[in-house]
Amino acid sequence: MAEPNRQDWTDTLANQSRVQSLFSRYEKNPIFTPEQWPYPTSSVFNPGAAEVNGETLLLVRVEDLRGFSHLTAARSKDGKTDWRIDPQPTLISEREHQEEQWGLEDPRIVWLEDRQEYAITYVSFSPGGPLVTLATTKDFRTFEKYGPLVPPEDKDASLFPRCFQGRYGLIHRPIIRGEAHIWISFSPDLKHWGDHRVLLPTRPGWWDGRRVGLGTQPIETPEGWLIIYHGVRATGSGSIYRVGLALLDLEEPCKIIRRSDEWVFGPQAPYERVGDVDDVVFPTGAVLDRKTNELRVYYGAADDLVALVTADMTEILDYLKACPG
Repeated sequence: MAEPNRQDWTDTLANQSRVQSLFSRYEKNPIFTPEQWPYPTSSVFNPGAAEVNGETLLLVRVEDLRGFSHLTAARSKDGKTDWRIDPQPTLISEREHQEEQWGLEDPRIVWLEDRQEYAITYVSFSPGGPLVTLATTKDFRTFEKYGPLVPPEDKDASLFPRCFQGRYGLIHRPIIRGEAHIWISFSPDLKHWGDHRVLLPTRPGWWDGRRVGLGTQPIETPEGWLIIYHGVRATGSGSIYRVGLALLDLEEPCKIIRRSDEWVFGPQAPYERVGDVDDVVFPTGAVLDRKTNELRVYYGAADDLVALVTADMTEILDYLKACPG
């Protein structure tokens, strides 16, 4: 029998010990519940996040009492307290957009410098299945809808905030032959998409062996594009949604520099373990405070509430540098 590589095991334990302190739950979690919403709702979760006019803006998925979702904006000066929630839905499904017949879900937000506007990718639910859909805005009051970008079934999508050699990049998660990997695609005009390829595959037997999907929007750092993603493991009592990290090359985002072996954040708090869907942490939005280097990650907890974790970006990148290439 081969002798186990004890140095590898020691390195694994060291990395897993670092994981425990990477993310800290906000002490006043959850930050949003259905009870505090300004109008009747079933659940609030999976918000996109952006800095807008010096404030943190969350575009929250709100599920109504019919089971259909829409998006509502909430704003805060510090991204933690004193939230101002729009009194009515901010972005809703419209009859002329057939792909939105069953609602809008799970937005990701980026600022497109070349267009001087925010791009929101979200899931629109059509009778033919979920579609990745695009809308743009300058003020989160009025929106221009572009419709679906790629065919169903597809979810968990975000644009990159800048182009690569004149092409926009899109991370998304199609279901093909029952497989649920993270893909990347490119477009010259936000309408015609090609050069499709698998970016982050599932890892059978691992914590992310059942399916993977993009979490927050890609975050540009000096070391590469930080990708926060969710991974799913199937167990005898149901699926568990946890969070992993990856780092992509700044100029060639198809190139993976690092990927965490371990999950770095998972359902442990009561509001993450029990809800509409048990054992789910589902990050969809993040804001980096460039002055303090604090990364705020907003996530849906058990498909029921909105919660917040924070991390130091330097510690995140130092951890990723120690992960496999």
